[in-house]
Amino acid sequence: MALGKRKTEQQQELFIPADRLPRSPGHVFYRKLNGLLAEAGFDAWLEECCRPFYADGQGREGIPPGTYFRMLLIGYFEGIGSQRGIAWRSSDSLSIRDFLGVPAAKESPDHSSLSRIRERLPFELHLEVFAWILKLADEKKLLKGKNVAVDSTTLEADAAMKSIVRRDNGEDWKQYVTRLMQEEGVIAEDAQPTDEELRRYDKGRKNKKVSNDEWVSSTDPDSRIARMKDGTTHLAYKAEHVVDLDTNLILAAEVYHANQSDHQTLEDSLHQAQINQEAAGSSAQIRNVAADKGYHSAETLATLAEHTPYRTYIPEPARAGNRRWTDKPPEQRTAVHANRRRTRGDRGKRLQRLRSEFVERTFAHVCETGGARRSWLHGIERVRKRHLIAAAAHNLGLLMRVLFKMGTPRGLQALADLVLSLYLVLATLWKLVLRREFVSETVRPSVRLGRSRRGLA
Repeated sequence: MALGKRKTEQQQELFIPADRLPRSPGHVFYRKLNGLLAEAGFDAWLEECCRPFYADGQGREGIPPGTYFRMLLIGYFEGIGSQRGIAWRSSDSLSIRDFLGVPAAKESPDHSSLSRIRERLPFELHLEVFAWILKLADEKKLLKGKNVAVDSTTLEADAAMKSIVRRDNGEDWKQYVTRLMQEEGVIAEDAQPTDEELRRYDKGRKNKKVSNDEWVSSTDPDSRIARMKDGTTHLAYKAEHVVDLDTNLILAAEVYHANQSDHQTLEDSLHQAQINQEAAGSSAQIRNVAADKGYHSAETLATLAEHTPYRTYIPEPARAGNRRWTDKPPEQRTAVHANRRRTRGDRGKRLQRLRSEFVERTFAHVCETGGARRSWLHGIERVRKRHLIAAAAHNLGLLMRVLFKMGTPRGLQALADLVLSLYLVLATLWKLVLRREFVSETVRPSVRLGRSRRGLA
């Protein structure tokens, strides 16, 4: 065989036969996932739901809705947060192109197509897709929906702190600090300080805290100033998950403004989780709700106890002294004491252990390995759509793990490592068995010879 040489310049062929186009055997995970979606009739159902948002018979055919939602699923399964990254991965991988249903002779959708389709399809349709996957999990006997846990995390927005401006007069940070220096007489009224002078003055002055009531981002007005998990301050959103403690399914994935406290959004998230279960055709009713001490509020506990069937298991934050109830309604005191009694019981302790394990696991999968910790979209409506489908992909991964023992495409790597480790262990044991048999065969004649010599002596 002659040595092949790579040509630096290649002439493009005018025509390529169909049998010479590159093909891929496909990834086993994506083939199984496509089979599961096809068996449930996902594409036909989705196209019927999206029909009102398109004009039939006018213009060229658009990208199928099933391809759009599959590309969002790829963002979770491949750990890609940006639309450009999803589009590049889709065009680069033959197995993913096969999963999307893109022919080899056509180009895969680019990031701008994802943006246009997202603007065309409303948030309610994304919510229907989320409920459809919950329905699929309910048909596979995976949805329970009685014991749930609630927790929240922060999502970094696609906006920098340098982009904030004052709500009253539109000043940016540099103009604001310059005005303060002029008012204090540090510089003349018509003087413009250098960047070094601004930094030195800003570093030495007191009361430098910024408020969301006074400042807003000029890039993403829906984002809010918040402290992140690592202690830094960024413009962010708040994502809140309601998780089924029996199956680890996400029943609701809501996105709020980052300055909304946990106890303010608790009731809305629980109601949305129950609505999603009903939309999925499940008869399950949320009964027990576990959360951390950040959700504890006497007013919220009283509202849930009076107007909802939910029983809360929320630990109380540490306080310096006893609470005073003379200036509060008696319903709040009754609700707080009942919640305290339930939390200290065996069921409350068990639910708290499950909460700390399962809810944090959903954030690790969706936000960290799923690529949703950093948002690349502007506007809370767009962020809600993206995060909701990422949570739906998490539920789909759980369903795949139950049915096919693999929850992500990368999970097969761990399975291969396990098989290799098992092979090495069995090979080592077999070598030990052979060595033991060899030693026993060589030792036995010498033992018999020693016994005969002792007998002659």
